[in-house]
Amino acid sequence: MNFTDERNFASYFIILAALVITGLVLWNTSLFLQRLKEDERVKMQTWAQSYRALNSGTQDDYLDLSILISASNQTIPIIITDANNQFIRDSLGNIDASNISNISESVIKDEENLKAYLTEIQSENDPIILDLKGTIQHLNYGNSGILKKLTYYPIAIVLIIFLLIGVIYFFFTTSKVSEQNKLWAGMAKETAHQIGTPLSSLVGWNEILKAENVNPEYLEEIEKDIERLKVITERFSKIGSIPNLEDTDIVKETKNAYAYLQSRSSKLINFSLNLPDKPIFVSLNSQLYSWTIENLVKNAIDAMKGKGDLSIQLTEDSKRVFINIKDTGKGIPKSRFAKIFEPGYTSKSRGWGLGLSLAKRIIEEYHMGKIKVLKSELGKGTVFQITLRKSGVSV
Repeated sequence: MNFTDERNFASYFIILAALVITGLVLWNTSLFLQRLKEDERVKMQTWAQSYRALNSGTQDDYLDLSILISASNQTIPIIITDANNQFIRDSLGNIDASNISNISESVIKDEENLKAYLTEIQSENDPIILDLKGTIQHLNYGNSGILKKLTYYPIAIVLIIFLLIGVIYFFFTTSKVSEQNKLWAGMAKETAHQIGTPLSSLVGWNEILKAENVNPEYLEEIEKDIERLKVITERFSKIGSIPNLEDTDIVKETKNAYAYLQSRSSKLINFSLNLPDKPIFVSLNSQLYSWTIENLVKNAIDAMKGKGDLSIQLTEDSKRVFINIKDTGKGIPKSRFAKIFEPGYTSKSRGWGLGLSLAKRIIEEYHMGKIKVLKSELGKGTVFQITLRKSGVSV
């Protein structure tokens, strides 16, 4: 399972659970309807026999009616007790099983279990008093299996409603995120387009300055800034489209990004770099990867308010590469670990809240990797971790 599948697992599970529970409810409803149909058939047979008995008046018809009524109960558990609510026993003192119906043999054979079952069914329904020519007995009956199942139906319906609400919410948020992504991608492409025109003009003016014999040191600095603008333009132009990934030595690319950031950061930041001594190849877009590292490092520098220790460490296992960026800044509350990657979220008074959102998009959507807050402690610092798969490793 790749990282994208892991992100979507919860949504797929909600949809599958809703379908399974809905299917079970429909299946049980079909069984209930079939059972009700059978019960109605038995009632009509009983009615027909009573009709015959009333019209014929013979003793045999009344006897058949009694047998039919007794046999018609196949689901409701019954225990008939005496006037003192005790089990009716035979001449040998054993419990008379003829006064017990629709209860499993294992319960009947164990008197203690039978007493507990009697208490249970008495809590479900009040007993019916039977006056048999002066002899009082109690008809104790419980709920049938169908009735017990029906009591769980409201719970199943409520669960289905919640699952459907979850599915609707998932599709709504997915649509909203997709719309936001299109907006950010469109803004990025438009920014790249707008930068392109003055950038071309700057290249032309730089050539004119060369012809005017301007100090070469000034021209060199201008050319560096022009190259930097070209890199920024190319980065923004790649947002919203699928970038080309090539087998690249991530150790070298991390070192290059580190060197660039160190030379342009405050001297109050103590940089440290811990990289393997061998090349490690991953499918990478170098410009977007360096942009990600740049965003994370700038975020760390802001968290430290321009002063502190910042380290970049690269480790590996048999399939993956891990890049940890650690700072000694103010830290992040655990409740915000996921929220900080949302577009527009920022804790700074000035800022668009796009840096970490872009980093997440570049790593997870373009490189099929993962980026997260590995750990953070308020007042002590934060560790961000990027995870990428090595080249040639199957998903």
